[in-house]
Amino acid sequence: MESTVYQAAMRIVLALALMLAACSKSSDVLEELPNSSLAGAAREDVPETRLESTLTRPVTIGEDGPRLDACGTVGQAARVGAKGVAVRAAPFADAREIARMGEGARAWVCTRSLDQKWLGVVIAPPPPADNATEPADCGVAEPVDRKRPYDGPCLSGWVSSAAIRLIAG
Repeated sequence: MESTVYQAAMRIVLALALMLAACSKSSDVLEELPNSSLAGAAREDVPETRLESTLTRPVTIGEDGPRLDACGTVGQAARVGAKGVAVRAAPFADAREIARMGEGARAWVCTRSLDQKWLGVVIAPPPPADNATEPADCGVAEPVDRKRPYDGPCLSGWVSSAAIRLIAG
């Protein structure tokens, strides 16, 4: 008998708790959760999409250790069409586009995103048409002491892994 009374009391308490929760103030989740770089910003100052924001994530070199090249693989843009593939500032489809790689363009592949959908690449500028000078040395074909963000003379960014065919390394 006591357990039946106890169970009935618990059901009533649970029902009351659910009714109170349903009556609570509703608010936009985005207003309640902090967002690292946007926390504390006035709502009208917060960009509505990542495209409008300045999301960047540098390409990391040296992930294979101090005995191997800073970027251990070379890739080539494949099946990218006439417009090429976008090189982005971060491994997100809506991150800012910083350049494009045309069909057959090569880049050093230095890192991958956790979900394997993006490759962090370093792109050497194309050699001059008259071949009068050597192409720029991007500094990724030799080992580096430790893992670090790329800060060399060449363009670096993120491309969709589906658009890059690995050709060396």
